[in-house]
Amino acid sequence: MKKKSKMRKWVEDIVFIVCAVLLIRAFIVQAYRIPSGSMEPTLLIGDQLFACKFFYGIKIPFTDKRILEVREPRQGDIVIFRYPYERKDFVKRCIAVEGDAVEIKDKSLYVNNKLTTDSYAYFGDPTLYPKLPDLPPSFEYQRAWEQNEFKNAVRMVRDNFGPVRVPANCIFVMGDNRDFSYDGRYWGPLNKKWLLGKPLLIHFSWDSKPPLYKIWQKVRWQRMGRIID
Repeated sequence: MKKKSKMRKWVEDIVFIVCAVLLIRAFIVQAYRIPSGSMEPTLLIGDQLFACKFFYGIKIPFTDKRILEVREPRQGDIVIFRYPYERKDFVKRCIAVEGDAVEIKDKSLYVNNKLTTDSYAYFGDPTLYPKLPDLPPSFEYQRAWEQNEFKNAVRMVRDNFGPVRVPANCIFVMGDNRDFSYDGRYWGPLNKKWLLGKPLLIHFSWDSKPPLYKIWQKVRWQRMGRIID
């Protein structure tokens, strides 16, 4: 039997590596870069994450079914997902799961009528938008929320919201930077079919503010390798 030529062996090795990388990216780990400040101070603009894609299950193509899931999303989880209304990936925190009642009163979050003590919530705007005035009996708050009717209603629902109940097979997500996050308060519940994974750690972090000639200051060395909670 003839030995394989060096060129053929080299090509086969390259093909194997490419296939392995594609499989890992498709089913196991994916990189994600934080593009906005909606999760500050937990996650900063320029943080680059490794996410576990199968944590909430691997989606079977052309279906809404998932297999090999580690567990269901829980209150407090940071999740990566496909934004339902545009082809963009978002990262937010799950603050309630299906069946939970959610209400915000003067920026304080209540889940199932209990005040949450989430230390990761950050408020950078002292402005307090008041609660909506008395609504007509015909206005269905739950339906309006589920159908994305608050998408441009920052002043109406940012600081006083609900109550609503998270529908079946959905979760409610918000950014930790509560005053500057476009999240489930505005565009509604997140169906779990849009979940892409759970971020595990920060593998790199780049600060765009320092000038390029101070490149050693642009890398946030202290954030690299940090486990995401």
